[in-house]
Amino acid sequence: MASATGRPGTTGPAGTGQASPARVGDQHENQSGTGDLTLGQLAGKLNAFFYHKKTGLVLILAMAFLCLMGALLEQAPGGVTGNPRSYAQWLASVRPRYGGWTNVLDLLGLFSVFSSIWFKAVTVLLAISIVACTCHRLPQLWQRATRPHVHVTEVFFQHATIGCDFRVDGEAGAVAEHVTAALRHRRYRVLPDERDPGSLYADRFRWAPFGTAIAHASFVIILLGMLVTSQFGFSEDNVAVPVGTTAQLGHDTGLAVHVNSFTDSYYPDGRPSDYVADLTLLRGPAEVARQEVRVNDPLRYDGVSIHQGSFGVAAVMRITGAQGEEVFSGAVPMQYVTDSGASSFGRLALPDQGLEVFVIGAGSGGQASPISAGQVQVDVYRSDSDTALDSRIVDQGTPAQVGGLTVTFERERQFTGLMVSRDPGAILVWIGSGLLVIGTALTMGLKHRRLWIRVSPAGAGTRVRIASADRRDLVFARQVDDLAGDIRSRATEPDRAAGARVK
Repeated sequence: MASATGRPGTTGPAGTGQASPARVGDQHENQSGTGDLTLGQLAGKLNAFFYHKKTGLVLILAMAFLCLMGALLEQAPGGVTGNPRSYAQWLASVRPRYGGWTNVLDLLGLFSVFSSIWFKAVTVLLAISIVACTCHRLPQLWQRATRPHVHVTEVFFQHATIGCDFRVDGEAGAVAEHVTAALRHRRYRVLPDERDPGSLYADRFRWAPFGTAIAHASFVIILLGMLVTSQFGFSEDNVAVPVGTTAQLGHDTGLAVHVNSFTDSYYPDGRPSDYVADLTLLRGPAEVARQEVRVNDPLRYDGVSIHQGSFGVAAVMRITGAQGEEVFSGAVPMQYVTDSGASSFGRLALPDQGLEVFVIGAGSGGQASPISAGQVQVDVYRSDSDTALDSRIVDQGTPAQVGGLTVTFERERQFTGLMVSRDPGAILVWIGSGLLVIGTALTMGLKHRRLWIRVSPAGAGTRVRIASADRRDLVFARQVDDLAGDIRSRATEPDRAAGARVK
């Protein structure tokens, strides 16, 4: 109770009514705003900001927006984002769909949402917010589980949402022992109220509320896994490798894949039933793995996964320069399809000549095409231009001059389209998902049940009152009623009893 002299530290000597010099200085600093925040105060303000519900809500909405954009907007393939020209061509291919918004969406990084700075920043901030919220709540959960509030007043019993009030014959001490036995039979922890010897506190599943902390931790671990994959992983959706050739996987893996063979089979109605690529994985000249790869049976090695994704036709080309020197000899996978579906095409860069060559074949979509079987169309561009230097249809086996190059279409060959990825954060996502299931099960399946019981003499018998601070819960109310029945059966027959109530 405050004395007439005021609170210590807020006034001067007793009865003088004068502010102390230290307090005056504090007030001056607060009013002038010139006081410097200590490191602890700054940390406290940041912590309060991050565990605030509005901060968490804004970050969750931001994450949801970015994920929605990543799902609704076409995302640039991993193989083109690191090549400015390829990326420019990809932008041109999606421009008809997004129109004037294309440049805006590109500037905001929404064509590569999950590797954008926005996604990484929101992921980090949301993880910090969850950690701050969890750390703020943990002491409360710990105190409730280990040092619960045992003593309550008479008013609590009068206004409790769930409660039971009845009388039994017998002495209060003996009835209290029956109450304790009934509670422990139901696996309640029973604690006496030191301030009121006739009162008890009982609870069950006291660790269940920590399920929320486990769930929060799981979200942080999942977000960390996503961030690790975004920063250190990669995903290539269509690495086209012609049969009999080798392709480097890149991304600092030091690995290369060689396609030994490819087999595709079909149902009677023409639908593909299976397609299998026989792959050899190389590190330098050494073979490190070999496997037949299907859609759901990938080759895995050193954290890299290789899935079978697609297949098609490659054009085996031989190209020589103006002096007859060979500038390219190999297969060009025609892995892309024009918007009309009339043609499929592949791209070949000749950096020493400053040229880019497109090899175009007839598509398989049933669209009319000027290119016949046994022919390809060859378009030659300068690397820094979008205007073709030359374009010509080339017959198989017949050399042709196109843009200063001598081009020979030798034959067709199958290629397999591989999906190559490295997902170092996957293990964290799996761990986080498991913890999320555990935390959700604890939170939703087990509830921390708390009861306050007061046993007091009442005339020739004993009055027993049971109350809970839980919200309206008919199931728990029936459990309290069953507990009351058990107590009555353990004690003498009651002279007056009432069932559990739910207000």
